[in-house]
Amino acid sequence: MTSRASTSTLRCLVLCVGVALCGAAAADNRQRPEQLPDRYVPKIPADDSLYRDLGGHDGIATLVAEFHRRLLQDTRLAAFFRDIDEVRFQQRLAVQFCEVSGGPCRQETHNMRRVHSGVDINLASFNATVEVLQQSMDTAGVPFRVQNRLLAQLAPMHRDIVNVR
Repeated sequence: MTSRASTSTLRCLVLCVGVALCGAAAADNRQRPEQLPDRYVPKIPADDSLYRDLGGHDGIATLVAEFHRRLLQDTRLAAFFRDIDEVRFQQRLAVQFCEVSGGPCRQETHNMRRVHSGVDINLASFNATVEVLQQSMDTAGVPFRVQNRLLAQLAPMHRDIVNVR
């Protein structure tokens, strides 16, 4: 069994999920956002066991609400989330978690590069968001092994989200 300390490397790779869904769409200096290609499209699990282990629709909604609440309270991250549409953010994040966990939801787009192109996200902000997501899952009662499964689904998106080195 993997300890919480030894999983910190995996957790540091997990995306800044909340920022991914805030709807920021400002152009970067290289290409217009609509021209940025989808680079990572999550592989949908073969079954819905992760979705069910997260508590299905209601469990994911509870997790997303807790995550959003904590993001707004975290001094490292609050500025990213202060002026976003709270309802839209939570709806889009719930759809993303549902989809990557094998649930019945499907996103219209997976273009994390485009969404994040106007927001300067460095590794420290990314890691702080992962930490807040972990705390939120703990508070929502998500078992540690289930947390790791969700984080593993989300982790590859970091390449498209961290855009400031």
